[in-house]
Amino acid sequence: MRRTVRGQGSEALGILAAILSSAMGGANTAATRFAIGATDPVTLAALRFGLGFLLLLPIALALGSRWPKRRDWIGAALLGILFFAVYFGLFNLALRYTTAARGALALSVLPLMTMVAGAALGVEPLGGRKAAGVLVAMAGVAAALVGGLADAPPGAWRGDIIMLAGTFAMALYNVWSRPLIARSGALPFVTVGMGAGALCMTLLAWSGGGLAVGGFGRPQWIAILYLGVGGAALTFFLWVFALARTTPTRVASTITLNPVTAAIVAALLLGEPIGSNLVIGIAGVFAGIWLASTERRVRERLSPLDWSPRMLRDIGIPPDAIDAPLDHPRYLDGERLRR
Repeated sequence: MRRTVRGQGSEALGILAAILSSAMGGANTAATRFAIGATDPVTLAALRFGLGFLLLLPIALALGSRWPKRRDWIGAALLGILFFAVYFGLFNLALRYTTAARGALALSVLPLMTMVAGAALGVEPLGGRKAAGVLVAMAGVAAALVGGLADAPPGAWRGDIIMLAGTFAMALYNVWSRPLIARSGALPFVTVGMGAGALCMTLLAWSGGGLAVGGFGRPQWIAILYLGVGGAALTFFLWVFALARTTPTRVASTITLNPVTAAIVAALLLGEPIGSNLVIGIAGVFAGIWLASTERRVRERLSPLDWSPRMLRDIGIPPDAIDAPLDHPRYLDGERLRR
């Protein structure tokens, strides 16, 4: 009887965390769309992630979690700036021009952007079926966004393009962050990154004259409170928790829930219409992700014992997760596992 890879329950837990994070992300998009009208993208990111950092830091310290190693601190901080400053600066700016549902639809190509980024960086090859999935999803999104321009705010196409640019930054974060997360706890890693991103955006805001909160009323502060607690601390702890337990592409695939929850919440909160073009676009993204994620590979038809440690590392499985002797003859490149 063949031995199996340990940790399947852990991976299922990671996928569930990603689903919850992505579902909350749709509500976060609608809340951001509501708040951005009273401030600027930099201030909104600084407030959101500054509050999230202040919530996460004492929890991480109290739990005695494993912090990134000294050699990883710079990388964790730079990835935090890429994600919480660059990506969310673009995200907030995009929602000044486009609707929550359209922005979330553009964001839903994240799994495919992650595949492209992984292929470009040599992490995962982009086969013919994956390439076809990318094209199908992009076509669905393009058809939905172009077809819905008549009902969109003036200049919505600018927001759509900005959101796509931000999505690529998030795809790079997904690919680059996983090795660092594996060497520390999920909570400390996201705390370090969020703190670095919040500090960067706060300095940018002060250099431009300070935090722009003069137009805030009680509803906007409630939105900021929600974005800090649920939209920053909880959402992104769940996202990094998921990245630590399954592959970046599988985590990113759950983002297709984002436009669904964004459209529902935006319709209730902002009165934004849900058109047939958005339904078509979501269907196109689902179809594209299904095509891309069901590509058969020879290695998937092999027992884990037929894989070399190098092959295991390539698909994100630690070699010491395999219950096999250290000198098992099936390791194709003759490497021995180090525990």
